Amino acid sequence: MSIRGKHVLLGVCGSIAAYKSAHLTRLLIKAGAKVQVVMTPDATNFITPLTLATLSDNPVLVDYFHPTSGEWNNHVHLALAADAVVVAPASANTLAKFAQGLCDNLLCAIYLSAKSPVFVAPAMDLDMWQHGSTRSNIDRLKAFGNHVIPPGEGPLASGLSGAGRLAEPEEILAFVEAHFSGGYPLAGKKALVTAGPTQEAIDPVRYIGNHSSGKMGYAIASTLTDLGADVTLVSGPTTLPAPPMVKRVSVISAAEMLQACLTHFPHADITVMSAAVADFTPKDAATQKIKKGNEHQLDLELVKTTDILATLGQQKRKGQVLVGFALETDDGRASAQDKLRRKNLDFIVLNSTRDKGAGFAGDSNKVTIIDQHNSIEEFDLKPKTEVAADICARIVGLINA
Repeated sequence: MSIRGKHVLLGVCGSIAAYKSAHLTRLLIKAGAKVQVVMTPDATNFITPLTLATLSDNPVLVDYFHPTSGEWNNHVHLALAADAVVVAPASANTLAKFAQGLCDNLLCAIYLSAKSPVFVAPAMDLDMWQHGSTRSNIDRLKAFGNHVIPPGEGPLASGLSGAGRLAEPEEILAFVEAHFSGGYPLAGKKALVTAGPTQEAIDPVRYIGNHSSGKMGYAIASTLTDLGADVTLVSGPTTLPAPPMVKRVSVISAAEMLQACLTHFPHADITVMSAAVADFTPKDAATQKIKKGNEHQLDLELVKTTDILATLGQQKRKGQVLVGFALETDDGRASAQDKLRRKNLDFIVLNSTRDKGAGFAGDSNKVTIIDQHNSIEEFDLKPKTEVAADICARIVGLINA
């Protein structure tokens, strides 16, 4: 079942991303939907109602009453006539109104009267998206049963770069179509993802760590959620907000990450181990801060941590998909292939610190995927969100097989 013949009410809010609503309208019409556009008053400052009326072949509605005829735009009728309400872009202001039940414009009144599924595609600046009030509003909307189409990452209108970009129109269409077709390819599947660094305590204030930002793992967790999976994200210390609809388990040390993985792995259909786990940890962490004193050196005895990936590989049962990462300082293909075999992985994702633009802290990555059959696929440098999509496409293929 697709959206052909479905009545879609497209809400457009005041956002620089409103220009994408024209493309989304065309895509909905092309897919066979009947589209009624409703704009907030501020949205008309970013894109004209005439543009969207022409593309949708329907008058665009903005006010409760027609400005000249005085004809009433019946919000209850409009809400009940819709098979889906799609708000894209959904501004922080409108999301807050939806969450709190405020009703000072036609779109808000339609939202409060809607009986059909409601999809909101947020679009705003990074700081606005990360603000606690926005996160609270998003959680509240989810609790109401609304569907949140996660924003993308990249350059923003403010000049910042990060999460907050409106999802691409093709992604929004796919999300809505998947709802009506039941076509989420990973629906009903449980996924476990690890991300970020671990910190191994030397004393109460110092630790051994690495430069992992967690961005790759968080992107994978978000993409798996978009594909319908129930995702648990075991995360080392990072400043990243938890992706929408993802259950985050926060840990600090390699030992804590091991225990969290052992808890969730038996129930997981898919496990992606993208965390940068410390290979060594201090044998005896000091209980008090180590004083500098007059010594010219500090001798620190290290012991190996438990290899989490190898441990899970030993416990892996038939039907589970297990994916590992290999970060090398050179080409590292032979090392990755050895790791793939020894740790019983379905495929491994190799990346190198030598590749310009790739690595821990950045927003892009360049990877090579190697599978059990020694099939090797190299990818160009891409944003980590797109790398996540490539990795998850491989996972979907394995699940379908």
